[in-house]
Amino acid sequence: MAKNKTIFFCKECGFESNKWLGKCPACHQWDVFVEEPVVKKNGTFKKSMINVNEPEPLSEISTEESSRFITGMMEFDRVLGGGIVVGSLVLVGGDPGIGKSTLLLQVCRDMVEKKLNVLYVSGEESLRQIKMRAERIGGFSGDLLLYSETNLNAVEDIITKRKPQIVMIDSIQTMFCEEVSAAPGSVSQVREATGVLLKLAKSYGISIFIVGHVTKEGVVAGPRLLEHMVDTVLYFEGDSSSTYRVLRAVKNRFGSTNEIGVFEMKQSGLCEVSNPSQYMLQGKPKGESGSVVCCSMEGTRPILIETQALICHTNFNMPRRTAAGTDYNRINLLIAVIEKRLGITLSNCDAYINVAGGMKIMEPALDLAIVAAIISSFRNSVVDENTIIFGEVGLTGEVRAVNLSEQRIAEAEKMGFTKCILPKANQSARDNTKVSMQLVGIQHIREILEYIL
Repeated sequence: MAKNKTIFFCKECGFESNKWLGKCPACHQWDVFVEEPVVKKNGTFKKSMINVNEPEPLSEISTEESSRFITGMMEFDRVLGGGIVVGSLVLVGGDPGIGKSTLLLQVCRDMVEKKLNVLYVSGEESLRQIKMRAERIGGFSGDLLLYSETNLNAVEDIITKRKPQIVMIDSIQTMFCEEVSAAPGSVSQVREATGVLLKLAKSYGISIFIVGHVTKEGVVAGPRLLEHMVDTVLYFEGDSSSTYRVLRAVKNRFGSTNEIGVFEMKQSGLCEVSNPSQYMLQGKPKGESGSVVCCSMEGTRPILIETQALICHTNFNMPRRTAAGTDYNRINLLIAVIEKRLGITLSNCDAYINVAGGMKIMEPALDLAIVAAIISSFRNSVVDENTIIFGEVGLTGEVRAVNLSEQRIAEAEKMGFTKCILPKANQSARDNTKVSMQLVGIQHIREILEYIL
């Protein structure tokens, strides 16, 4: 008998090889190759999947807002770039139990209320389980089509027969094609299933959402080719010990990838957080050293966050450095700048830096607030609780300008702050603009010492 031909796939990037390799030459990851049988294509195909549309001139193609479905969830629409694009394929990833299915079910509820034809396909839950979640969320007034199936061929037949406007697939790892002999969730199955859904979305103009599980590293399980095939990649982030959730776009062909949506998980489902700054500053201590408020920009949205630092003497030869919510290497860089430019000895101190609320901030505007928090904790001095600080710090200790300073100042004013310490260049750009709060522009980090009580 002829031996079945197999091939080796990289689980991370989808690279193919005829033999097993310890290290992937494409993504340079170790021990990621799996053996799977070669997909054999039969010579038949469905004529209904052939795109018979004629080419259209670029000038006659419409890009009006009617090509998007507005869900009514402002946070969700913001991340997508203004709504669900017709004929788009969206991948939603996140940790188990983070709320992906709940979010998509709420989107289905809002879309059904707008008289849209929506199909929810679940390969992990029965129809009874979905009904129980829908009753917990509440507010379903329309007829949502539910379908519990893992065979993608059957799902494809239902979609081509019903032709819904929006389809939810939960999840892509549970779907399997009969033509592929590999197990569900494998590289071959995930890639083949996504290809079928992509063809359905583009051929019939159906907006399809697919849920993808994530690995322990926080990336979508399966080949990275999956992220290249879809139009939009959304990650649902959050801490299991906190009720807030952040929806972030890491790829978006129809909008910005810098926008985020903030939600709060409640018993009745996910609720939008219209004012994330107020939410992030809840529980901020008063009169404590090492606590500084900074303003970060997430896309076009300013968010006030609390930066905390704890500096204490160590009894070991190697001091400990810990960073939560920001870049660890950036913390080491700022500590070196403080030691060199201000003469403050931190080599015999442990340094713990935390961005309160669980947010992950990587923009350089956080530098000046971190420096102020470190100095405040080291000197056991308090920064005025009505003061907000932001700015980028260079290796020579200079304070460099940041973008969108007007939006940051306006957000601080709205939250009741009376003083803003910012780069001198940003203050000069606002000399002709009247601001009710006091603006203090500085050029070097040594100037911030006088504002730490």
